[in-house]
Amino acid sequence: MVRLGLMNLMMHGIDNPQVDYQDTLSKSFNEEAEYDIVMANPPFTGSIDKGDINESLQLNTTKTELLFTERIFTLLKTGGTAGIIIPQGVLFGSSGAFVEARKKLVEEAELKAVISLPSGVFKPYAGVATAILVFTRGGKTENTWFYQVENDGLSLDDKRQRVDGNQLPDVVTQWRVRDPLRASDHSASHFFVSAQEIRDKAYDLSFNRYSTAQHDETVYEEPKVILEKLKTLENKIQKGINELEGILG
Repeated sequence: MVRLGLMNLMMHGIDNPQVDYQDTLSKSFNEEAEYDIVMANPPFTGSIDKGDINESLQLNTTKTELLFTERIFTLLKTGGTAGIIIPQGVLFGSSGAFVEARKKLVEEAELKAVISLPSGVFKPYAGVATAILVFTRGGKTENTWFYQVENDGLSLDDKRQRVDGNQLPDVVTQWRVRDPLRASDHSASHFFVSAQEIRDKAYDLSFNRYSTAQHDETVYEEPKVILEKLKTLENKIQKGINELEGILG
């Protein structure tokens, strides 16, 4: 993986890439508050032995998706920003460690965005639904921007063929013009949610927790009209039965 990473960086114009091979969750890792920017798609939906976890990590869990979230937080300098991919279970898991991880992002950082992605964007390697978290260490969360992506421009099966309706360019466009002071339409694909509302919902960060689904109103006919139609239909059926009996003699 290190060789692949080095080659990929060199092919993208980074002539002297630096890639370290180490386990950032282990006891031997001691970096903290070192980076201005962290972008990561860490391993998730796994677990490690409790005895191997670095003592600096405070979450009471062995789940890697939570431990890496905390580790990335600790790697940031104050004012540093991270963009990380996590499984959507992190957004709404109800156990103590899940809630504490989300609380840390809201109360000890500025949680800028939660961008939900559909299950299938990482197929054929993984089918789990994921999300992107964007947060700045040491800031204060007042409002968090939510966006629900339903189409990334590729089919969500193993073939991942190109399809129409890619929303990813719109994510970038809407991110650049976002304004928490502007009224949010919670029936749209993106909106702001206040930190207080997130607290009130036990730090749940799932998009559907705050979205308002629009339902088309169904208009039904008056009961008397329906009854008259049933009588007409019954008369037609009876007439058909009478004609059939006449034919059969």
